[in-house]
Amino acid sequence: MSGVRVGVFGLLGSGNLGNDGSLEAVLGYLRDAHPEAVVDALCGGPEVVTARYGIPATRMHWYRGEYRTASRAGAIAGKGLGKLVDAFRTAAWVRRHDVVIVPGMGVLEATLPLRPWGFPYALFLLCASGRLFGTRVALVGVGAAPIGNRPTRALVRWSARLAAYRSYRDAPSRDALREMGVDTARDEVYPDLAFSLPAPQASAPSGPPGQVCVGVMDFHGGNDDRARAEEIHRRYLDGTIRFVRALVEDGRPVRLLTGDQVDAAVVAAILDAVDSALVTAAEAASLADLMKETAAADTVVAIRYHNLICALKAGTPTLAVSYARKSDALMDRMGLGAYCHPAREVDADRLLEQFRELERRSADLRRTLTERNLAAVRQLQDQFAALTAVLYPATDRTRAHALRETP
Repeated sequence: MSGVRVGVFGLLGSGNLGNDGSLEAVLGYLRDAHPEAVVDALCGGPEVVTARYGIPATRMHWYRGEYRTASRAGAIAGKGLGKLVDAFRTAAWVRRHDVVIVPGMGVLEATLPLRPWGFPYALFLLCASGRLFGTRVALVGVGAAPIGNRPTRALVRWSARLAAYRSYRDAPSRDALREMGVDTARDEVYPDLAFSLPAPQASAPSGPPGQVCVGVMDFHGGNDDRARAEEIHRRYLDGTIRFVRALVEDGRPVRLLTGDQVDAAVVAAILDAVDSALVTAAEAASLADLMKETAAADTVVAIRYHNLICALKAGTPTLAVSYARKSDALMDRMGLGAYCHPAREVDADRLLEQFRELERRSADLRRTLTERNLAAVRQLQDQFAALTAVLYPATDRTRAHALRETP
């Protein structure tokens, strides 16, 4: 194991707290199980990753405007050239490693707007390079979903086929890959990697009803909703504003949470529409910060997937404003499947009914979450042990067994 070269890959350090939380979980596993490994990253925000996690990092895309809309000839030419340059850059980076890990994230889905020549193409380059140079590429605890766009679906399918190891954060993800023609017979399902992170203990509320955390998102639907994206966004935002306003009228303090830098506009719109000192916005910089916010709340209502994970991990009764099957599957796993509300059809009155029912059952649900969180931690110990057994030499199988037996 001495000097094993491990790369981590993804849209890391780019402002999405959930992605960075998955990276943090994998780095914790490597630090504990394989401290001799030499780790670096190919990612979206290399400066952030190096500063925050102390590992060398390289920018994923040669062209810095990769995720900006290209309308001028120069920008279009830059993107086109970047695709060619990235093929060589990615191959050279992969070749330097023994193992490359893609830590969690929804890398095999298109539940949010996504173009095939963006991240799907980058992931395909990674997995193809791994197969070409004999570098083991592992998709660890990733999310997947049915994809309508044919080029995107093809890139995702081939990326999955070329990977040396795959595991998923929920059963619908594995089902989606199987439906796309990938043999998933040996693939396993484990809880999301973020459940392995430490979390503050939520305390049961006492006295009058207290703070409610409301997680928001710059939500416009997914790839198949582009024609009605603004209508979906307006309906979501209007319903959320009405819901927050109703909480304030009941005298409840509301704490707005985000999960990505792009969500700031939604926070500003709510603060502008609900002019009350009872409504404040958190400035979380990590999943640990989000967990502290949710642990201090009586109840959480959230849309972003990793906002939900933070609240559930903290043991706080949670209601999901669900935009994808992954949220429904997560809530089912944690015993709160009845508390989901469609993000594309937010009905403030119905949301309030579900919220009040959730609060009536708060004590029971907190006990359920305690049990489910303990089970999730045990299952993730198995995930990391399986990862060690698959990715590292057979001589290290004893280490994998020891990891599995760790309390």
